[in-house]
Amino acid sequence: MPNPTAAMLVIGDEILSGRTRDSNMHFLAGELTKHGISLMEVRVVSDDRTAIIASVVALDAAYDHVFTSGGIGPTHDDITAEAIAAAFGVPISQRADAMALLAAHYERSGMPFNEARQRMARIPDGAALIDNPISTAPGFSLGSVHVMAGVPNVFQAMVASVLPTLTGGAPLLSQSLRVDRGEGEVAEPFGALAAEFPDLSMGSYPFTRNGAHGTNLVIRGTDAAQIDAAMTRLAAMFPA
Repeated sequence: MPNPTAAMLVIGDEILSGRTRDSNMHFLAGELTKHGISLMEVRVVSDDRTAIIASVVALDAAYDHVFTSGGIGPTHDDITAEAIAAAFGVPISQRADAMALLAAHYERSGMPFNEARQRMARIPDGAALIDNPISTAPGFSLGSVHVMAGVPNVFQAMVASVLPTLTGGAPLLSQSLRVDRGEGEVAEPFGALAAEFPDLSMGSYPFTRNGAHGTNLVIRGTDAAQIDAAMTRLAAMFPA
């Protein structure tokens, strides 16, 4: 049975402007791979309500899980929660449990629980809260859409909270072989090998080092024995 599938929606003008470098996609891809969920697509959209809604609807229809990052903070441009509610056609309001978590956090911190901070307690009806052990403000899951903060350490903590609740498949394994030949030279035999092992994914990644061309050949799959067999064949094709 194939592994569950996932997509990621990265939300934020700061990503698209180049002001902020996104690291959440790289982290999520690695964690999903270990959990046996295949990340199939990543989109980046601006802080635009219509774009967020359209992307969530499309991705939710196409994949088993959707993970979003960004846009759930206290400022006026943090519109993700409202957009997710609109995508599902449900109301959104300040949730008592989220309000209680945040009120206690700011009381401990000695900071005012003002109106802006209270915005982070706005949760769509029917959503389950995602724990945030870093800064308390929760994310949430609505259906198979998991809505998380964009700040990397908070995003990572939320992923750690969500993943144990999701059914995964077999972890994706990989092995690689460095070949000191260009892609054009290895393409034909590598393609023939890929045809012999249709259950495995094979990719070639060229590089140049000290003026010489080479290729990293990578074999991925969930069956360790098949990967070992394919790598044995590959090594024999291109002996060191």
